[in-house]
Amino acid sequence: MVKIGKHNKLAIVREVDFGIYFHDEKLGDILMPKRYLPESFAVGDELEVFVYLDSEDRLVATTEKPFAEVDEFATLEVIATTAVGAFLNWGLVKDLLVPFREQKKRMNVGEKHLVFIYLDPETNRIVASSKIDKFVDNLPVDYEVGEEVDLIVAEKTDLGYKAIIDNSHFGMLYKNEIFQTLTIGQKLKGFIGKVREDEKVDLVLQKPGYEKMEGLAQEILEKLKAENGFLPVGDKSSPEVIYDQFKISKKNFKKGIGTLYKNRLIIIEDEGIRLV
Repeated sequence: MVKIGKHNKLAIVREVDFGIYFHDEKLGDILMPKRYLPESFAVGDELEVFVYLDSEDRLVATTEKPFAEVDEFATLEVIATTAVGAFLNWGLVKDLLVPFREQKKRMNVGEKHLVFIYLDPETNRIVASSKIDKFVDNLPVDYEVGEEVDLIVAEKTDLGYKAIIDNSHFGMLYKNEIFQTLTIGQKLKGFIGKVREDEKVDLVLQKPGYEKMEGLAQEILEKLKAENGFLPVGDKSSPEVIYDQFKISKKNFKKGIGTLYKNRLIIIEDEGIRLV
């Protein structure tokens, strides 16, 4: 069955002067306008297309790729406001509506907002909402410590940053463990640091545990070799200097050089670390 607001693989059923048609048993005919046609095609060929409703609420298909699909979060720019709400640029000819009732705060042209894209069950139209809290934490938490996850930075708080994990749950990145600039809507990789009894999730940006230390120790060693055996950074350096050099926290850096020191591969000096 065709999924509106998603990419679908569909077979061409007929060609007309103004495009081609696909067909779905439940939804009926789906037009793909001529401007989206590939250079060569034939009836029966299958194409990967995105299906949505045009400005007249007709089902259409396109080979253009939106910035995000239904059931995904995205940071999109407001390009117009009207009496029904705000319209966002999501990469297609038809802009994406955020009704007033779905705006966490009033949207203005030129602003960028993190939104959730969904299919309105009443109208079958694709719309967006900046009230993202109601679309998160609706499923049981099932993560393992150290598991790599996709993150979207959602909100800055007194503790750090709330981030959306795999489009499903909220987690917390604590500010004392962040050594890089984060922006709302930014997508990045992270790791599960801890799952609490109340199913709250702590996140980290470096893989925790021994496996990370092994890779980190090797990375420090390689950098020392590339810098003629000396780096002007050590356990007394600031977290910012350490992050600028290695993109890791000071805590992890100290564990890494500790591994090298125990294996008698480096000397720790006041000015930095040196290869033996």
